[in-house]
Amino acid sequence: MINLLTIDVEDYFHVSAFEAVSPPSMWESCEFRVDRNTVKVLAILAESEVKATFFVLGWVARRFPELVRRIAAEGHEIASHGYGHRRVGTQSRAEFREDVYSSKTLLEDLSGQEILGYRAPSYSIGLNSLWAYDELMEAGYLYDSSVFPVAHDFYGIPDWPRFPFCVVRGGEGQWAPDESGAEAPFPDSGCRMLEIPITTLNLCGRNLPIAGGGYFRLFPYEVTRWGLRRINRHEGLPFVFYIHPWELDPEQPRMAGASWKSRMRHYLNLGQTEGRFRKLLEDFSFVPVRKSLAAAEDRGEDCLPVKMPRVPVPHPIRAALGNS
Repeated sequence: MINLLTIDVEDYFHVSAFEAVSPPSMWESCEFRVDRNTVKVLAILAESEVKATFFVLGWVARRFPELVRRIAAEGHEIASHGYGHRRVGTQSRAEFREDVYSSKTLLEDLSGQEILGYRAPSYSIGLNSLWAYDELMEAGYLYDSSVFPVAHDFYGIPDWPRFPFCVVRGGEGQWAPDESGAEAPFPDSGCRMLEIPITTLNLCGRNLPIAGGGYFRLFPYEVTRWGLRRINRHEGLPFVFYIHPWELDPEQPRMAGASWKSRMRHYLNLGQTEGRFRKLLEDFSFVPVRKSLAAAEDRGEDCLPVKMPRVPVPHPIRAALGNS
C-alpha cells in the first residue's frame, strides 16, 4: 500500500498554539531553526529513499530561498502552506486572496515547479470558511489538503469524508463533498476541487487522529503503527501522514508566556520524534501527493491510488499532470 507523506515547513514560533505570545511582529527577533530542521528531514528521507510533498510557508521561502530550491532539486513536490501562517477564519477574503496568491507565485519562482496544492495553517478550512475554495480556485490551485475530519478547538469538520473526495460548488455559492458513488449535491456545478483530508482512524463510529503531528508524539509508536496498518489492511486504503520539521528539534527555544495546554501540545516527546519518524519510513511506503495523482493518470483512472475510493480528478489537474 502506497501512502502519502507530507511535510509542513514552518518554524516553531509560527504555530497557531503560540499566536497569542508570538505575533508576526516578533518573528524576526526569534532564532530561525526551520532551515536546519528541514535539512534534517531531507537527510532522513534521502537515507530512506522516500519522496514527500513539502507544504512550504511563504514567509519561510522568502527568507530561505535556497532551502526551497534544495527541496525541489532533491525530487520532492513543493506545495503551498500560505504565506503568513494565519488561520483562514482570522482573515478577510481579500487578505486570504493575497496570502495564497503571493505564496504560490513565490514558490513557483523559486522551485521551477507548478504549485498544485495548498494546505491551510492549522488545517483551518472549516464550515464557516468554505469560501476559501473559491479563492484557491481563482489563484490557480488544483487540490487542497486542509480538512481534518475531527473535532478540535482550532480546526476540523468532523462529519466530512475521511479519504480524498471532490468538493463542488452549487449555484448559491455553497460547497459540499461529492463523495464517490453518491449523487452529486450540486450536479450542475462546474466548480470542483480535489480535497485530500488528513487521515483519521474510525473506531466505534468516531474519527480519531492518528496520522501525524502532535498525535504522533502523544501516542506510543506501536499505537500509531497499529492504527495506520489497520487503515491499510482492514480498510484497504492509503493514509495521508504529516509532520513539521520543528518536531524533530528537542533543543528549540521555549516560548515564554504560552498556556500550559499549548506548551504540552507543542513540546511533548520532541526528543522521540526523529526515532519514530525513521521507524515510520521503514514500516510504510510513501509517495508525494503529486506522484500519486500522476500514477492514477498513467493508469487512465479518474481516482487516486489503487484501492482509494473512486474520486474524480478535476480536469485541470489532469492537464497539469500531463506537464509533470
